[in-house]
Amino acid sequence: MNKRVISILVAPLLAMFFAPGLGAQTYSGGLIDKSVAIVGNDVILLSDIEQEVRMMQAYGNVVDNNTRCQILENMVSAKLFLTQARLDSLTVTDEQVKEQVNARLNQVMNSLGGEKETEEYFKKPIYKIKEDWTETFNEQLLIQQMQQKVYSDIPKLTPAEIKKKSEETPAEDLPVIPTKYKLRQIVLYPDKETAAMVVKEKLLDLRERVLAGEKFTSLARLYSQDPGSASRGGELGMRSKTIYWPQFSDAAMSLKVGQVSQIVETPDGFHIIQMIEKSGDMFNARHILIKPTYTATDRNKAFARLDSIRTAILENKVTFDVAAWNNSEDFKTRTNGGMMVDEYTGSSSFEKDRLNPADYAVIKEMEVGEISEPFESLDTEGNGHTIYKIVRLDEVTPSHVATFETDYDTLVEMTNEENARAAIDNFVKEKKKTTHIKIDPLFSGCKFVDENNLR
Repeated sequence: MNKRVISILVAPLLAMFFAPGLGAQTYSGGLIDKSVAIVGNDVILLSDIEQEVRMMQAYGNVVDNNTRCQILENMVSAKLFLTQARLDSLTVTDEQVKEQVNARLNQVMNSLGGEKETEEYFKKPIYKIKEDWTETFNEQLLIQQMQQKVYSDIPKLTPAEIKKKSEETPAEDLPVIPTKYKLRQIVLYPDKETAAMVVKEKLLDLRERVLAGEKFTSLARLYSQDPGSASRGGELGMRSKTIYWPQFSDAAMSLKVGQVSQIVETPDGFHIIQMIEKSGDMFNARHILIKPTYTATDRNKAFARLDSIRTAILENKVTFDVAAWNNSEDFKTRTNGGMMVDEYTGSSSFEKDRLNPADYAVIKEMEVGEISEPFESLDTEGNGHTIYKIVRLDEVTPSHVATFETDYDTLVEMTNEENARAAIDNFVKEKKKTTHIKIDPLFSGCKFVDENNLR
């Protein structure tokens, strides 16, 4: 069972259950806490459900009249997996649990704005929150292990079985494969060193002005190219160091409060940083980001060279593959004759949404085998760095309904997902038949998915 299938199936079952509860004796509505469901030897409390509602709202999720019913039904299903995990003597390590607790805590602190805000939200200190969450995440990992065990029992289908299933499945129920493109490129970069020098000189001047007494916030509003923080005077807010580039986090965490860093380079550009506050692995800082920019001279020089390379290819003086090897400055593609590969999927076929918009704007008007005129684009790292290139469109696979002959892997994935969902549903259905489940009348108005076994 592949990881994608597991993530798809675990998420709906666990997402609601595992927002750790307050452990309080009253819930946010002010009512005395009570048990609202019994699943075997486990109890589900009203406070568990209400705290999950609060967590959903904290993350901006919409809560409607049926939300609590869905939460309760998901909790019941999760308890069934937990019970079986205990019967099968599954175990998890303290280190695994600690890692999960810390990851969730960092996520919550980033969402709420920091350690202090998190303590105020949960009305308890961080160490107590960790203690309360430990057992919850221990149970989560046990449930995940139990689900993995269920998945492992799913038989692997043979190609003949996959083919038979695809032929028996109505066309409207088969996956639709989007249009895909294969292309090669020859890339030139602008003069990075000269552009970087200009940016560094600007930031050095700004740093000296701050040290001379000018307000960092005023300069950030005027000069920073980070749209998310410039309007706030460069302030980033209290966040975990793990969400930033390591170069940025390391430089920031080395600063004392009020201190201004030297110039820091990250894939986003160049920064100077001023520390506001530090707490554990979290910090709040201001920064000014400036990205290298390039002149018309850079562009014209690159375009002239690319045009010369293109002409040589069109006149059959050199092949595209050899030209890419000899000239392209993108080392990830030059060794493959310029063949572009989707770093997310590992495939040489790109869906439209996986292409840089500048690339797609060019190739959508091209014929297979055609080589583009030189154009400006962005690098494949997703950092917005300017590059200049020519591309050759090698293949276009039109959108179509998946077939066994052309889309075997997609059909295997579809079948595995369906079988995994069925295995999960069957497990829950069978366990409900043999497990004592009692739901409080408070939830008598719920329309559960499995009405027969939740009353």
